[in-house]
Amino acid sequence: MSEPVTPPASTMPVVRLLAKANARAIRHGFPWVYANEMVMDRRTKGLTAGTMAQLQDVDRQPMGVVTVNPASKIACRMMDQNPEAEINEDWLRARLTRAMTHRDVLYDAPYYRLVHAEADGLPGVVIDRFGDLAVIQPNAAWSEILIDVLADALMAVTGVTTVIKNATGRARQLEGLGEETVVLRGAEPTGPVPVPMNGATYMADVMGGQKTGLFFDQRPNHAFVAGLSKGQRVLDMFSHVGGFGLAALAGGATDALAVDGSQAALDLGTQGAEASGFAAAFSTRKDDAFQALTELDLAGERFGVVVCDPPAFAPSKNALEAGLRAYERIARLAAPLVAENGYLVLCSCSHAADLTKFRNASARGIGRGGRRGHLVYTGYAGPDHPVLPHLAESGYLKVLVFRL
Repeated sequence: MSEPVTPPASTMPVVRLLAKANARAIRHGFPWVYANEMVMDRRTKGLTAGTMAQLQDVDRQPMGVVTVNPASKIACRMMDQNPEAEINEDWLRARLTRAMTHRDVLYDAPYYRLVHAEADGLPGVVIDRFGDLAVIQPNAAWSEILIDVLADALMAVTGVTTVIKNATGRARQLEGLGEETVVLRGAEPTGPVPVPMNGATYMADVMGGQKTGLFFDQRPNHAFVAGLSKGQRVLDMFSHVGGFGLAALAGGATDALAVDGSQAALDLGTQGAEASGFAAAFSTRKDDAFQALTELDLAGERFGVVVCDPPAFAPSKNALEAGLRAYERIARLAAPLVAENGYLVLCSCSHAADLTKFRNASARGIGRGGRRGHLVYTGYAGPDHPVLPHLAESGYLKVLVFRL
């Protein structure tokens, strides 16, 4: 057994809920305590971000072990509902093993999201696996403190030989954490990592790419769209490294045009097309998406399948209305490019825009674009991105396919 890296419960700091806090929801699985729901006395405010503490209700009854960040709106994240739990390497190994056994059921090859934060019992932590390499995003203060212990546990459980820490993004800023990307274990890869998925080969830039270098969440939606694409021209807007376009070519599309604002991402898409044997059918265009959609329509271009997979237009509730207008505008500009009886694929990764709001904005946009259609498919993130039922934020991805 490894030595505890947190103090035993008898000496652990104690933090306490206010009477107005919903203790029942926390006991039933809601993983967060907001700063306005707990006693924020001088002692609690003085705790170092990432400290493990015992959470008690208003009656001083223990509720579990939490990690505390007094500087965050999410002041506590539940680590273990056992108030006697010791958060050590053995504890981390158990959580990682549980996560990996689920992925082993799902996939024949070790390319997937291994840990999806709270839904896999590791609050704020994302781990994507690329064969014998893994990328950790430690988006909560506790995981920054225990990053070396986490890396060791990850190697022991999975057998990966390279572990990269990708400490970038908005979530870390909200936790008051800095940014860096470094190799924690093993050797830095000499180039992009090839990832086999849906009959194509994708190239992941795990050191300098967006997020961990590749988006595994769209895998089932790539597969569905590939099934619509045989014999069709495909337009892949916000393509990143060619997600939908390469899958469509694997599904028999005649050609795919990938449009993105990042030349580096498009170059990775081209490398993926070459590795997949699709180079002659894959083309790219570096452009602003709204501008490209407008110009393609003016040029009379039409496609059997048009996919729009933009970044989060509504990353927070404050941005919701502006985000919904942006989703509506995308649908309005994209709809005219879809051939008669073709398919329009619209995606949102904004957790603040729920499915109903996103669907309504998309339908309005299609109507404003002069088209009519029906919804034939609603997709979500793949099963390696489990949803914690109590936490809406863990079910962020929505994909709508309309036949126009």
